[in-house]
Amino acid sequence: MKELKVKKISETITDAATVPALLDKENVAFQALDVVNWEAYPYKPDVKFRIAHTENAILLQYRVKESSVRAKYGNDNGSVWTDSCVEFFLIPGKDDVYYNLECNCIGTVLLGAGSGRNDREHAGTEVMETIQRWSSLGREPFEERIGDTEWEVALIIPYSAFFKHQITSLDGRDIRANFYKCGDELKTPHFVSWNPIGVENPNFHLPEYFGMIHFE
Repeated sequence: MKELKVKKISETITDAATVPALLDKENVAFQALDVVNWEAYPYKPDVKFRIAHTENAILLQYRVKESSVRAKYGNDNGSVWTDSCVEFFLIPGKDDVYYNLECNCIGTVLLGAGSGRNDREHAGTEVMETIQRWSSLGREPFEERIGDTEWEVALIIPYSAFFKHQITSLDGRDIRANFYKCGDELKTPHFVSWNPIGVENPNFHLPEYFGMIHFE
């Protein structure tokens, strides 16, 4: 099982566009997201991510290079996993409820919670509006563009976004999590993870295969 330390940053930040520069200043390193779990889907885009936290939020940045890119979905809680999509699944509470935060390449987000793949509850509009996003490709939807493309997204995820819990701090916490890159409906579908997944068919909703992240 992979493990990762998550740096605590004292600076207050409210604009997701400034997340990359802040993480640079704080020397937060990128992590490779490069595990291909299923032989039927061998394509592996070049994906890196980095994560930090503040007094009231998680900061997350992804950097991607892939052979095509799509952003069909422009409204939150749509089928963003079918687009060029990066994802963060975590268990921030002390129960079996995990959150799936999925973000396409223009910063459209899906956020769900539940204890299994088939019992997901989506966050409401008020919660979604608290998640700050920035994308290097802008925020307007577009159909698939074939050809090597590099893009980045950055997110500020307040602890209040974990709407099934009352989380005020992650200081000193060890939590289970995994990070993903997918594109179910792209010309070259792919399903890549940070921590390996040991099942026969693509499925990210498997907390038993989450890694461990340690919050300062």
